[in-house]
Amino acid sequence: MGKVYLVGAGPGDPELITVKALKSIQKADVILYDRLVNKELLTHAKKGADLIYCGKLPNYHTMKQDTINHFLVRYAASGKVVVRLKGGDPFVFGRGGEEAEACAKKGIPFEIIPGITSGIAAAAYAGIPVTHRDASSSVAFVTGHKQNNQLEDEKWESLSKGIDTLAIYMGVSNLPYIKQKLIQYGKCKDTPVALIHWGTTEVQKTVTGTLETIIDIVKNEKIENPSMIIVGEVVRYREKIQWFEKNMIMSEAL
Repeated sequence: MGKVYLVGAGPGDPELITVKALKSIQKADVILYDRLVNKELLTHAKKGADLIYCGKLPNYHTMKQDTINHFLVRYAASGKVVVRLKGGDPFVFGRGGEEAEACAKKGIPFEIIPGITSGIAAAAYAGIPVTHRDASSSVAFVTGHKQNNQLEDEKWESLSKGIDTLAIYMGVSNLPYIKQKLIQYGKCKDTPVALIHWGTTEVQKTVTGTLETIIDIVKNEKIENPSMIIVGEVVRYREKIQWFEKNMIMSEAL
């Protein structure tokens, strides 16, 4: 019997991977990796390791989740060390819980190796602290996918009224809907918003505005997925403490 490692690759910058995650990549016989994983990390795989792409686009899945689960179980059952390499953290909108369940159901040994999630890291690289003693004592990680169920309005009402900072994943295509719900349930139109495109990478681009203005800004700046959406007063701190994009501009100038 082999073993499955459900591994967080971090938000994009390959140096943000954990030591434990890197060691798992180095010993893996099989690596099933996602679209947002920095391909530089795959260069650490041992010679002869099988590298299997499982990437998903917003409206297209290269490999269905049931198929991924099947591969994890099949390879581990044959005695191989299997790494399921995911962008960010496997348990933050990464379906890591489903994959762990699939392994447990079949009696496959597995281990979870957390990663740095983009909701924190992309914001930090944009100069935005998701919490701040003077501006935010609560933060919520939210999927930006539009849901078609009766709990949807309850969710947005709670988020609008009870949470200081929202870190919204996979929400660019639904930004008008998100704006409408937040304002509908009490968020001020002047609430600051930031979108961070390809956060922590050398092509990172950040735009800021308010709930009232952000949609036009995103259209004008052609911001697409993958992007993190940060909503809350903490976005105002970017003006003072943005550092990563400034460093890139200085490096290019040199």
